[in-house]
Amino acid sequence: MDTSRPATIDESSPRYEGWRIVAVCFLLATFGWGLGFYGQSVYVAELQRARGWPTTLISAGTTFFYLFGALLVVFVGEAVRTYGPRICLIAGTLAMAAAAVAIGAVREPWQLYLANAVLAFGWAGTSLAMITNTISLWFDHKRGMAISLALNGASFGGIVGVPLLVTLIGHVGFASAMYAAAGAMLVLLLPVILLLVGHPPDRHGWHATAKAKPQSSTQIRAWALRDVGFLTVTVAFALVLFAQVGFIVHLISFLDPVIGRERAAVAVAVLTAMAVVGRVLFSLVIDRLDQRLASALSFLSQAAALLVVINLHDDYVLIAACAVFGFSVGNLITLPSLIVQQEFDSAAFGVLISLNTAINQVTYAFGPGVVGALRDLSGGYALPFYLCIALEVIAAALIMVRGRPRAKMT
Repeated sequence: MDTSRPATIDESSPRYEGWRIVAVCFLLATFGWGLGFYGQSVYVAELQRARGWPTTLISAGTTFFYLFGALLVVFVGEAVRTYGPRICLIAGTLAMAAAAVAIGAVREPWQLYLANAVLAFGWAGTSLAMITNTISLWFDHKRGMAISLALNGASFGGIVGVPLLVTLIGHVGFASAMYAAAGAMLVLLLPVILLLVGHPPDRHGWHATAKAKPQSSTQIRAWALRDVGFLTVTVAFALVLFAQVGFIVHLISFLDPVIGRERAAVAVAVLTAMAVVGRVLFSLVIDRLDQRLASALSFLSQAAALLVVINLHDDYVLIAACAVFGFSVGNLITLPSLIVQQEFDSAAFGVLISLNTAINQVTYAFGPGVVGALRDLSGGYALPFYLCIALEVIAAALIMVRGRPRAKMT
């Protein structure tokens, strides 16, 4: 076996082709999160205003999108290995653009659910599982930094993409804005993918693994669901993301009567900005850290911030607590892939991280609903936010339970 090639790959070099893949994934994440994740809040508001449909009906469509998307995400890893990253990225781009057109054309409730089904395909092909699977083919030692930098596109999609979409809706209407967004995605992404995404270096026998398939994806998933190390990573992050998404979705509703709508918006903006800052700063050292310990400390920092939010109502203290909470937000979608890379066979990375992402997505899809239901039952946000704190603390303990070193798929 020729083992000389992996030694010649210098991932830290600015000229290494992998950094072009990071740029492609940044752009992919911008549209994926802008239209798939953050865009949901725009769709709910616009369809309610234009069609007069009940919020419950539209929100149920969003839940369907997350759950169906989670089912599809499970198979992203094997799709990348079977068809290659270029075809999968193009398929994801086309599906997301088609979904944007479909959402803009919605006239009946059943069409909304059909559009969300198409959007789920687009989300599977442009979000976390696709990006981590793609980058893992080019990076090993600098994988943490590469994934962190690429996923800044997710924050960029929320900070810049959504306001641009809302502004465009105000000028040309909802349908035309969605058609324009789809067109922009196709024009910007397709040529970049075709030009920059080629064959990855065969550092771990990727091509041989793709052909030989010594163990099926079904066998790997069955093994993983019995492995202590994989389960502790997956369950811990599922609990934290449930708490995180539930808190963020209800943040303005909680802060509005406490500090006013204007400062509540500032708090959300600070939280989002700190997610970018945290991800960038973490990317510089993340590959050298004990990633389970870093995860546990991130969970506990969010729990501490939530405790402050519940009990202290000073404007600046609340904004500072949101900043502390936000510092870990971006890293919590990067860390699972790094732990999986570190502790399990590289040949199973794609299948395992896709399974992890799918389980997390199913779990956090219910976060906003559970937090809202507990708020209605208790008459305030203290009870649901204390639940979020408890989940963060449990997850911090759980993530420190390690499995066997460099577990084998047996």
